[in-house]
Amino acid sequence: MSDLPPSLANVKHIVFVLSGKGGVGKSSITTQLALSLVKLGHKVGVLDIDLTGPSLPRMFGLEAKKIHQSSQGWVPVYIDSSKKLCLMSIGFLLKDRGDSVVWRGPKKSAMIRQFVRDVVWGDLDYLLIDTPPGTSDEHISIMEQLKDAHPDGAVLVTTPQAVATADVRKELSFCQKVNLDVLGVVENMSGFLCPHCSECSHIFSQGGGEKLANQYEVPFLGAVPIDPSFVLMIEEQHAKDSRNSEGQNASQTSLLEKYGDSKMWPIFERITQQIIDLVNEKK
Repeated sequence: MSDLPPSLANVKHIVFVLSGKGGVGKSSITTQLALSLVKLGHKVGVLDIDLTGPSLPRMFGLEAKKIHQSSQGWVPVYIDSSKKLCLMSIGFLLKDRGDSVVWRGPKKSAMIRQFVRDVVWGDLDYLLIDTPPGTSDEHISIMEQLKDAHPDGAVLVTTPQAVATADVRKELSFCQKVNLDVLGVVENMSGFLCPHCSECSHIFSQGGGEKLANQYEVPFLGAVPIDPSFVLMIEEQHAKDSRNSEGQNASQTSLLEKYGDSKMWPIFERITQQIIDLVNEKK
């Protein structure tokens, strides 16, 4: 007998974003995948289950927002009036951004259960789940809650260095143990994109993610450089949200519109289209 939560009844695809270690830019990848999916015509929800380090509200410039309770459950925060992209994170439940979440496993599991079952996701083409680094209570809990939803798979994020790719191997092992398909590997921070000449300098190393994907015979989705202009775009969005919360006028250019003009959009358009094609092939 299926125990699919009613909140997920109209969610077509569920994709995890995983990393073996912290600091590899997993939340940045999740943000850009979400923006790219919307730009490619899809309706997207993002669930942030990194309970001790929720960064997605800041990535989307939504730190000042709060979730609301309806008769059906929690209503996620939408990034603009089009309601094509929404976010749920514990960051919206904290009184202050600096508040720490010091919880044992059972309380984390209960919070994730609420996120899955009590959020009014509505009709979504894709639900992206941003997870904490490694394989912890949050990963086990979310897989238990979604076992009847049959997630489509996971995107693994690494940086080029051997220390990062070694930890991603553990993530690949986790996916095998829980029967979660690996949609592919993204190599983040694969060079530095100069804001003046657009030349890409490989300040760390390159190719580690592609070698790992080839070794484990999973798709290599692409290499993503560090782009200072994307960081600036995120910080400007945060400043806009702060001005709005204080009742001041702010620029009406949305994050979606800005992202369409960024240097990262063509890179993520290719990566995202590959994910869409892989998911459709599975179905």
